[in-house]
Amino acid sequence: MTHFAFPPPAPSTVPVEGGDVVFPVRRILCVGRNYAAHRREMGGDERDPPFFFAKPADAVVALLGPGNVPYPSATHDLHHEIELVVALKSGGAGIAVEAAMDHVFGYAVGVDLTRRDLQAAAKAKGQPWDAAKGFDASAPISAIRPVDKASVDGAIRLSVNGQERQVGQIADMIWTIPEIIAEASKLWTLAAGDLIFTGTPEGVAAIGRGDRVEGAVEGVGQLDFTIV
Repeated sequence: MTHFAFPPPAPSTVPVEGGDVVFPVRRILCVGRNYAAHRREMGGDERDPPFFFAKPADAVVALLGPGNVPYPSATHDLHHEIELVVALKSGGAGIAVEAAMDHVFGYAVGVDLTRRDLQAAAKAKGQPWDAAKGFDASAPISAIRPVDKASVDGAIRLSVNGQERQVGQIADMIWTIPEIIAEASKLWTLAAGDLIFTGTPEGVAAIGRGDRVEGAVEGVGQLDFTIV
C-alpha cells in the first residue's frame, strides 16, 4: 500500500455565497492587459491574443468581510489590480467560444497583487514573472456568487483609503469571458476548480502597510482588506 511521505496540505478553498459550500481551488490563471486603457498604461496598444500567467492555488486569501493581507517580502513597490474572477465547474481542452459559458460555476471579486519592481526587473532581463505575481497571499478574493445569481455587465472599481483609483466597466474588456475560456483551453485542459482572473482596468498603483483596499464588481460582490 502506498502512503504519503507526510500529511498532504489542506486544499485551498473559497466560500460560495448562500450557504456552507466551499469551492476547492485547483489552479489560478490570470489574463494580462485585457482592458485597452490599462494595456496603454502598461505599454501596449494592440488587440493581441490574450496572454496568461499563473498563481499557485494557495495564493488565495478568501475574505467574507474586512480582513488583512500581509505585505510581501522582497518588494518596495506592491501594486493593486482589481479583477473579475471566473470560477469553473467543468472544463476540457479546445472549448468552443459558444460552449464556454456552460463551464462557469460563478464569479468573484479578486485583486491581483503584484511586486511591480520584481516584474520590471524580470521584464528587462526576459525572465519569468513568477516571483512578481505568484507569491504567498497574492490573490485576495471575495466569496463566489453562483452564475445564476450574478450579473457581469456592470462597473468594476477599487479604492484605497477611500480614494478611488480604478474604475471601469466589465464591457471594457478586450477579450470577453467566453473568449478567455476558449483561449485558455487551447493551452491547458481546464477543469472544475480553476479560477481565471480576467484582467484589470487602468489606475494600478502602489499600496503600503496600513492601506485599506476596497474593491467591487457590480452584480458580483465586494472585497475589503487592509495591508499589514
